[in-house]
Amino acid sequence: MTATRARLATVATLLVVTVLALAGCGLVSSSGTFKEAALPDGSRPLDGAKITVTSKSFTESVILGKITATYLAAAGAKVTDLTGAPGSASSRQAQLNGDADILWEYTGTAWVTYHGETETIPDPQELWRKVHEIELEQNQLVWLPPANFNDTYAFAASSSTAKRLGVKSLSDVATLPVADRTFCVDDEFFSRPDGFKPMLAKYGIPLNAPNGVPLGNVTRMDAGVVYTSTANSAPCNFGMVYTTDGRIKNLDLTVLQDDKKFFLPYSGTTVVRESVLKQHPEIEQLMGTISKHLTDDVMQDLNGRVDIDGQDPADVAYDWLISEKLVVPPK
Repeated sequence: MTATRARLATVATLLVVTVLALAGCGLVSSSGTFKEAALPDGSRPLDGAKITVTSKSFTESVILGKITATYLAAAGAKVTDLTGAPGSASSRQAQLNGDADILWEYTGTAWVTYHGETETIPDPQELWRKVHEIELEQNQLVWLPPANFNDTYAFAASSSTAKRLGVKSLSDVATLPVADRTFCVDDEFFSRPDGFKPMLAKYGIPLNAPNGVPLGNVTRMDAGVVYTSTANSAPCNFGMVYTTDGRIKNLDLTVLQDDKKFFLPYSGTTVVRESVLKQHPEIEQLMGTISKHLTDDVMQDLNGRVDIDGQDPADVAYDWLISEKLVVPPK
C-alpha cells in the first residue's frame, strides 16, 4: 500500500451522486458535479473532444479529478465525470480497459504497487522517467511531466517543538538525546519493509539498539490520531505524516527534511491513454498548465478545505481555478 492509498481520509462531503456501474470496473459516477467554466481567452482547443475523467476515492485524488474535469470542459471537451472510484484498482483498471481516459496517479504507486519494483529511486525526475517508459511500453499510458507536489511519507513536529529542539531534518533528530527521540506511527508504517525500522537505520538510530530509538519511545496508533498527538507533542515529539495532508497547515506542524532521501517520491502526475493523447495532443499543454500551479503547499490547502472545512471537492476545484485565473465563470 502506498502513502496516498494508505490515507484513511475519504470524501465525506461529496453530494449524493448518480450511481453508474460500468461493466468490468464497477466505477461510481459523480457525473455533472463539476462546475461549468470557460478559459480566460474564450478559446476552446478541445471543442468536440469526448473525455472521461476518473479518480480514486480519497480526498486529494477527487480534488485533482474535479480540477481536471472542470478545466478540460472549460477548454471545450464534453467531459464524463467518473471521479471517486472506490480503491486504486477500479480507477486504474477503468483506464487500462479504455473506460476512462485521464487519471491522476503517483510515481511511487506505479513503481512499487503496479510494477512491483523494490529499488528506491530518490530523484523524482529519474523515477518519473522510468515509470513513463514502463507504462508507455506495457500499457500504452502516457505519464505527462509531474506536477510540483510530492505526496509521500514524512515526519513532522509541532512548530514549537521543532524550534525548541532546533530540528529541521531527520538527521537533526538523530543528534538529539535519546529521551527526545519519541515517535508516533501507525501500524502499517511500523511494519512495512520500506517503513519505520529501515528509516531509523538509514539515519543511524536503529530501533531498540544502543544509542538508537528504544522501543518504549515509539507509540503505535491510528494514522489520524498521529497528527493531533504530534501537534500536542504528547506522547511523541515526531509523528508520521503525508506531505500534502491539510492537517499539517491546520495544526501548525513543521515537516522535517528527509535529507538522506530515504522516502520514495510520490510525484502527482496526469496519466492519459496514448490513443486519446494522439487524438487530442492539446491535453498535454493544458494539463501542464495545471501541473505548474500545484505544489505541496497548494495541495495541503485544497485538501484542508475538504477534510477540515467540509467544502465540496467540486467547489474547491472551481474556486481554486478561478483564483489562479485559469478559468473564468461562463458567460
